[in-house]
Amino acid sequence: MTDLERLKAEARSEGYAARARAHAEGRGAARRAAEHALEVLGGMPEARTVAGYLPIRTEIDPRPAMLALLGLGRTVCVPVIEAAARPLLFRAWTPDARLETGPFGVAIPAEGDWIEPDALLVPLISFDDDGHRLGYGGGFYDRTLGKLRARRAVSAFGFCYEGQFVREVPRGPTDAPLDGVITEAGVRYPPAPG
Repeated sequence: MTDLERLKAEARSEGYAARARAHAEGRGAARRAAEHALEVLGGMPEARTVAGYLPIRTEIDPRPAMLALLGLGRTVCVPVIEAAARPLLFRAWTPDARLETGPFGVAIPAEGDWIEPDALLVPLISFDDDGHRLGYGGGFYDRTLGKLRARRAVSAFGFCYEGQFVREVPRGPTDAPLDGVITEAGVRYPPAPG
């Protein structure tokens, strides 16, 4: 295990505990975070297709934001894991989509065309003010953002509880930065470069 891997493992352990506390105390947090997501993504006409996710464990629930975006006429999709070490694929989601259980116990649409998002709401374990996130360690979102951003402008916003903030996320050269982080407390944008 490298030093970075060790730092990330320790940070994940602390982050899971912080997220569990925030989840236990987070009454109304998903609704408030959805309002902030709507302010951001609703003001981005280029974000015609937005990826959310179907929450697991103590992740904040993005479905209130996803429903609001559908109400604005946006297409909403969710990630599907194709295989280890591969970028995510995305299928359209609506509240009445037929779901099945995919890898890691995540609900995924059972059918539909593959589509690509213009913007993503990204789950995470912890985040910092520089737009870095600590994920689960599979690199799925890093690979996905790298692939999408190599072809066109794609925005990615962490979506989580404010209690998941840390001073600094351990990061490596392949970790894809976020354009901002949306929580129940508002939107945090990283400082402008330079």
